Amino acid sequence: MDRPSSILLILMKVLPAVLALAVLPAWAVDSIRVVGLFSGTAVLDLDGRQRLLRAGQTSPEGVKLISANAQEAVLEVNGRRATYALGSHISSKYNDAAGRQIAVRIWPDARGMYTVVGSINGFPVRFLVDTGASTIAMNGAVARRLGIDYRVTGRRGLASTASGVVRSYGVTLDRVKVGDIELRNVRAGVIDGSHPSQVLLGMTFLNRVDMAREGQMLELRSKP
Repeated sequence: MDRPSSILLILMKVLPAVLALAVLPAWAVDSIRVVGLFSGTAVLDLDGRQRLLRAGQTSPEGVKLISANAQEAVLEVNGRRATYALGSHISSKYNDAAGRQIAVRIWPDARGMYTVVGSINGFPVRFLVDTGASTIAMNGAVARRLGIDYRVTGRRGLASTASGVVRSYGVTLDRVKVGDIELRNVRAGVIDGSHPSQVLLGMTFLNRVDMAREGQMLELRSKP
């Protein structure tokens, strides 16, 4: 067999497999964990498979590294971007395209805390999941960064904290997003001062999703 015929035969055998790979959905992993971070490089655990990616590279599973530094990595999956801290572990699963139900899985960080990247009114926020907080709670500096004029529009009240009773302001957030779960018109509290240091994802959000624990993993699932 001459060389052109041999190449054609090989292509005919390989092409179907290549095309099959091409039609795989971009979200081909169930979970992502950041296990190593460097300037412009990240080491990811994708469903138990370790991948070393440099900025701009995409893994065989369809996870693209946008940027990375020593603290966090920006990843793009299926056209959606999210920021991951070292050790963070999160995944989203989708069911039923007609009545889409979304599950967000969160694993504890090195301190045993459940933190997750999300957004408030379109601005990125890192949440600390706190079932002991009656509402989403944030300090005044964070509220101002998010454009919330809580002293003008908020409802004055008092909040009990570890430091004692402090002044608080009740507000309503237009949009709160965790992973790909987005809720509208969510009540929150703004506390004057520097506490809490992290935005607490409290029960005004958590009561509107289903929560389940499986081992160390915490799953939030949108309600039908």
